[in-house]
Amino acid sequence: MGTTLSQDALNRALIERQLLRERADHSALATIEHLVGIQAQEPKSPYIGLWTRLTGFRAQELEDLLTTRAAVRILLMRGTIHLVSARDALGLRPHLQLRLDRELRSGPFAARLRGLDLDEVAATGREILDGTPLGPSDAGKQLRQRWPDREHTVLGNALRNKLALVQLPPRGLWHRSGRVVCTTVENWLGEPQRAVALREVVLRYLGAFGPATVRDAQQWSGLTRLAETFEALRPRLVTFRDEAGRELFDLPDAPRPGQDTPVPVRLLPEFDNILLAHADRHRVIADDRLAVVVGGKPTVLVDGYVAATWSAGRDADRSITVDYLGPVPQSRRKAVAEECDRLRHWLRT
Repeated sequence: MGTTLSQDALNRALIERQLLRERADHSALATIEHLVGIQAQEPKSPYIGLWTRLTGFRAQELEDLLTTRAAVRILLMRGTIHLVSARDALGLRPHLQLRLDRELRSGPFAARLRGLDLDEVAATGREILDGTPLGPSDAGKQLRQRWPDREHTVLGNALRNKLALVQLPPRGLWHRSGRVVCTTVENWLGEPQRAVALREVVLRYLGAFGPATVRDAQQWSGLTRLAETFEALRPRLVTFRDEAGRELFDLPDAPRPGQDTPVPVRLLPEFDNILLAHADRHRVIADDRLAVVVGGKPTVLVDGYVAATWSAGRDADRSITVDYLGPVPQSRRKAVAEECDRLRHWLRT
């Protein structure tokens, strides 16, 4: 039995590894790779996620990564859009294919796809999208010329899962985002997909989100049967227990600050991975507050835990409104107001 780590100790480890205790002087690309990608359903979320973690971050830095193809927006962990480095897009995406295939067989479109040769649909879709990037729905309309008895939205969804599609700029740019237009990752980056070793994926997950259980890693990735990988890595890892007695794995030299380590107020964007990367989310958010994550509301961390939601106005002043989810001491509310002022200033520059 390993040492027991309290909920607060797990919280402090997560805050530290997510670069939320002290803003880091790192490049945007290095940070994206350290975090193993940034959740990006909302096109502008990654910008806020980087601003809250880095010193001197400028939106132009991330825009340049997207336009120079050093980073891409692609369907990845948990079957959701992530912003990742080009290297991770090619190396991580193959691991998700089995999950995405299962979704087609059992998801909401399964009955309407029955009888189709999905490999043939994918091959035809690849030819279309590598020739002319399109949105999945528009690509589905072209596929209907070959499969006229099928709905274009259903055919487009099949391509979304069967092909590794990159959302091209201006989608995801800070100053002028656009509609979803896709081509394959191989076409966009000029390289084939090459799956990185699953052991490397687990080690990187622990570096950004550990200590963690096997179930935590499976929740984050959307993959199953990771127990074998953890067992193979066991000689290289250290183990602990959480307060419920579950076994936690971690990297030997990863930071694990004391549970009383002070942490600052931080503003997080919608669906930040810190809120989604564990089966047991108590280390950062209480059960009765999970609805704000599901609802896609930006959140406020106070003393390491979700304590409020925030929203930015569209007015020229970019005023920020905070809605507290429970009692917060006045001294911490002052710190929240100061952090909101920092974000408001950044949004206006």
